[in-house]
Amino acid sequence: MTESSSDAQGPDGQAGILLCSAAALEEKGKAHTFDVLHFRQSATAFALRFEGQVVAYLNRCAHVPTEMDWQEGEFLDRDKRYIICSIHGAVYHPLDGRCVTGMCGRIGLTRLDVRESDGQVYWYPSRDTRPAFED
Repeated sequence: MTESSSDAQGPDGQAGILLCSAAALEEKGKAHTFDVLHFRQSATAFALRFEGQVVAYLNRCAHVPTEMDWQEGEFLDRDKRYIICSIHGAVYHPLDGRCVTGMCGRIGLTRLDVRESDGQVYWYPSRDTRPAFED
């Protein structure tokens, strides 16, 4: 993750953190992974492009809190329709993170606030999910 803030501003005036260039996220391609602190615990997160939108989630299955990618940055199923947990097989819809099928029940993925601006993708930390390395 790029550790510097940018001039891109979130709705509350908070500066976004540059994750990657928008071009680096190919449609239904490999995700950009990055380190975060979620409730002060080390975790990873990922951003990917699906149906033209950039979305980001905590890399943690709702069934059992384990990382989901089967190879680094690979979260989509074989048909590239859903995010799938490589450990438990839980299936999530890429645009909203809701559980589609599997042992995740009604719990979805933890969504992170990301936006594209001027050809870049920025993440806007929340109270619960912060940068792993703050300035």
